[in-house]
Amino acid sequence: MAKEARLSFEDLEPRRQRGEAIAALAREDLDLYAVDELQERIAALEAEIARSRAAIDGKSSQRSAADALFNFR
Repeated sequence: MAKEARLSFEDLEPRRQRGEAIAALAREDLDLYAVDELQERIAALEAEIARSRAAIDGKSSQRSAADALFNFR
């Protein structure tokens, strides 16, 4: 019996382009936000920075391990 492909609404929506979300953030009018909302925004952005740095660290260590494995000199 063949499996049926199941589609969801997410499958029908176009994927976001790389960097699109950060570009949208940069275009947003900050005058519309209250001080506490801006502080929440900063906290969320700092959390994203930490997540990005962790991804860089992980990729760097994987690269170092691969370089060490394949370096025959």
